[in-house]
Amino acid sequence: MQSAVCPGSFDPLHNGHVEIIARASNLFDEVIVAVSPNMHKAPMFSVEERMEMAQETFSYVRGVTVKPLGEGLLTEFCRAHGANAVVKGLRDARDLAYETPMATMNRHLSGLETVYLPADGRYTHLSSTLIKEVHRLGGDVSEHVPRAVQRRLADRRHES
Repeated sequence: MQSAVCPGSFDPLHNGHVEIIARASNLFDEVIVAVSPNMHKAPMFSVEERMEMAQETFSYVRGVTVKPLGEGLLTEFCRAHGANAVVKGLRDARDLAYETPMATMNRHLSGLETVYLPADGRYTHLSSTLIKEVHRLGGDVSEHVPRAVQRRLADRRHES
C-alpha cells in the first residue's frame, strides 16, 4: 500500500489545501493529513479544532485520515505511520525554494521522498495567513475555505 503524509499547520485549512489533498488521494492509497502545532506562529485555532475541521472536510474523501503531527521530526511521524512519501503543494517558485531544503534533509535522514503538486491557479493566492488577516479585518473569506472552517470563523467573529 502506498501511503503519503500531507503535513501543515492548516490554521486555518483553505481550499488550496483541500485541492492538493484531494488530488493526493487519487495518487496514494492512503493520505494522512498531519496537523502541526507550528511553534513559529500564533495559532488562531487549537490543534484539536484544526483536526476537527479537517476531519469534517475530508470525511467524504476516500483514504484520507487526519492525525496530529506532534513535536517530533516529520520523518519519524512518516516512519511510525508507514508513509512512503510527503506531499506538498506549490503555489510558486518561493514555495519550491522554501520546501526543497526540507525535502532534501528528509531524504538524507530517512530516504523519504517528497512529491510536489502544483497548485491549481484558482488557489495560488491563498495562504492561511492571508485568510486570517482578511477575516480579522472583517472581510468575507467564505469562498476560499471549506464549510467547517466557515462555521468556526463565524463563531470566532461572534465571540469577539
